[in-house]
Amino acid sequence: MLVKMADLPGIGKKISFITAEESMIVLIVHHSGKREMYFFHDADNDEADFSINLTADETREMGAQLLGAVFQPVDTDKMKLFKSQIVTEWVKLEQSSTLVNKSIGESEIRKRTGVTIVGIFRGEECIASPEIDEVLKTGDTLMAIGKQEAITNFEKLCEGEAIS
Repeated sequence: MLVKMADLPGIGKKISFITAEESMIVLIVHHSGKREMYFFHDADNDEADFSINLTADETREMGAQLLGAVFQPVDTDKMKLFKSQIVTEWVKLEQSSTLVNKSIGESEIRKRTGVTIVGIFRGEECIASPEIDEVLKTGDTLMAIGKQEAITNFEKLCEGEAIS
């Protein structure tokens, strides 16, 4: 990223950020504390695609968020490790499955397979983070998370196959 600064006599400072994708963000900081931010999809354009006015507090908060004050993304190496070990899959529950008409807790899915149900799609309804007393129905699409081997066993269970 290329950063340029320029004095704006009688106004304040102009700080320009040119990204790797050749877009540009310009921040005008007035002596009064007012901040104006301009977004240019193409850094060569003379007219901004979008602009916003920010207070000093809003600018500080945005800066803190960009620095990771609240959320720190997982670094690439850790993400590769997670991706190689954890799988999310959507599995349709077939009529022949022993899970039909049983609650998540009663069916002991996590104990039997190592998989956790994180969502249920039932027709137009979406049940996020279902409780253990949620009863599973034929045709439910279950969003499950676990290791690949656990997911494979879970898929078999949802299809009506016995698992070891």
